[in-house]
Amino acid sequence: MEKSNDDRPRPLKERRTYYDAENRPVPRAPRPGTNRPSRSGSDGETPAGYRRPESRPDGFVDARPDGPRGNSERRSYDKPKPFYANKPAADRSIDMLFGLRPIMEALSAGRTLEKIFLLRGTKNSLTQEINEMARQQGIPVSSVPVEKLDNLTRKNHQGAVAFVSPIDYMPLDSILSGLYEEGKVPFLLILDRVTDVRNFGAIARNAECMGVHAIVVPSQGAAQINGDAVKTSAGALNLIPVCREANLKNTLTYLRESGVQIIACTEKADAGLETGSVDMTGPVAVLMGSEEDGISPEYLRLSDHRLRIPMTGQIGSLNVSVASGIMLFEVLRQRLLSIKN
Repeated sequence: MEKSNDDRPRPLKERRTYYDAENRPVPRAPRPGTNRPSRSGSDGETPAGYRRPESRPDGFVDARPDGPRGNSERRSYDKPKPFYANKPAADRSIDMLFGLRPIMEALSAGRTLEKIFLLRGTKNSLTQEINEMARQQGIPVSSVPVEKLDNLTRKNHQGAVAFVSPIDYMPLDSILSGLYEEGKVPFLLILDRVTDVRNFGAIARNAECMGVHAIVVPSQGAAQINGDAVKTSAGALNLIPVCREANLKNTLTYLRESGVQIIACTEKADAGLETGSVDMTGPVAVLMGSEEDGISPEYLRLSDHRLRIPMTGQIGSLNVSVASGIMLFEVLRQRLLSIKN
C-alpha cells in the first residue's frame, strides 16, 4: 500500500468503475469501513442507466454502461468453439438417425440411407413398413440384439438406428446405357466385400484418378460410406458414381450380356498382368476381392479373365487398395497406347 497527500491508504490499482454516456467515470461513495469504491450506488443499488460489472474467469471486468456508446464498444465473448469446428463439413454432418418414426420419415422423403438396424424380435406396423420401403429402395436392413444398438449410440434409439449416406447411389443400368449412348467405352470397378472404410476411400481415389466411370458394391457386406471414407478418398466419392447392387452374381451376368468383359484380380490366376495377354481397351469391369479371402468362387467362375499381379518379395499379397491401383493403371495404360497408335 502507498499513502497519498492526505495520508489515507489507497490501493495500488484502482478498481474499474462505472461510466456515463460520455465515457466519464461516475463517482460513488466508498463502502462503509473501507477505502475501496463501492460497486454499486451510495444506496447499495446500481445507478440508473448503468449495469454491474461482468467478471470473467480470467479476471477481466467490463464495466462500461449500456447505451449507444457502450454497446458499440462493448467486447463480445463467444463461447469456446466445439472440438469439431475446424473439421470438414462431412465430419460434422448428422450421419445417424434414431427411432422408428424418424427413419420412416427419412425413407418417405427419399433420403439415401446406408444401412438400417432394427431390434431383433420387434414386429409392428412401423417395422413392417420400414422393411418394405427399404427393400424397394435397396437399403440393407439387419435385425440385431439390443446390445448392438446400445453400442452404436447411448441415445434413446427405440430399437431402430439408421446411418445416412453422404452420397447418392446411382443405378448401374442407367450409367451403362448412358456410356454407350455417349460413345464412351465403359470402365467399371467391382468390389466384392471390401469392408474397410479407409481401403474403400483409397480405392475410390484410385478409380477417379484412373478414369473409372463407376464403382459397383454389394448391398450386404460392403464398407460403410461415411465421412471417413469421403475424407480418405480426397473427395473422389463426390465425383465418381457408386452403384449398390443387391446381387453381384446377377450384376456380373448382366454386364457380360451387355458386352463388358469381367477381369478378376486374384493371386490364384495362372496368367500374370505383366504378360499383356488380355486386351483391356474394350468395355471392361475390374473385379477386386475382399481383404481377407479375395474374390468369392462363384464370382470367379463368372469372370472372363483372371490375372495376378507379379511380385518378387517374400510377402505374397498386396493391400486391396494398392492392388486396385495397379490393375486400374494397366487398363489406363493400354487405352492410352491404343489412342496413340
